[in-house]
Amino acid sequence: MLAAVLLPISALLAAAPAWARPHAVAHLKDLDGKAVGIATFSTVARGVLIEFDLTGLPSGPHGLHLHSAGNCDAKTGFTSAGPILQVGPVIRKHGYLTDGGPEGGDLPNQFAGADGRLHASVIANGFALGNGKRSIFDHDGVALIVDQRGDDYRTQPLGNAGARIACGVVVRTEGPLPRPPLPAKAH
Repeated sequence: MLAAVLLPISALLAAAPAWARPHAVAHLKDLDGKAVGIATFSTVARGVLIEFDLTGLPSGPHGLHLHSAGNCDAKTGFTSAGPILQVGPVIRKHGYLTDGGPEGGDLPNQFAGADGRLHASVIANGFALGNGKRSIFDHDGVALIVDQRGDDYRTQPLGNAGARIACGVVVRTEGPLPRPPLPAKAH
C-alpha cells in the first residue's frame, strides 16, 4: 500500500500544464507559535505532490497527517484539527499496515536530520485538491499535522506517533474556487 503512495517524480511531468493544476500551501507553526516551515501541495498526474521544508524539529522520524478541520489552535495542542481526514463515502482505518486502511489523510513518515531539518517530497493519492468528492477543501478546511515521533502505521487512531508538535492550515493558492461554507443553522 505504501508503494501506491510513493511514485517516481518523473511520473509528475505528464499532466495538464502547471498553471492549470490546483495548488495549495500550509505554513506550519509549533505549539509556541514559532514558524517551522512550509508544505506545498501540487496536483500531478498520479495524485498530489507534497513538498516539505521544515526546521526546528526533533531529529528522527515524524508522523505526518492531514486532519479533518482547518484549525490549528495551539491552546488545544492542535487537537482542534480533529481526527485524520477521511475522504469519500467509505470509512477507512488508520495506517498503511492495517486491514481497511489507510485513511485519506495518512501520509508516510518523514525524517528530520540531526540539525532539525526535514526536507522531503511525497506523492499522495488518498485525496485531491479540486472540488470533487475527494477534495480536501470542504466547508471547514484541513490541517497538516507533524507528530512528535514516527507513525507505526497500525495503532488506532493516530499510529502511536506522540503529541502533535506542528500544524498548518492548508490553503488553496491556485485552482477552482473553494466550496462555499455551509449555511448557518437556525436556532
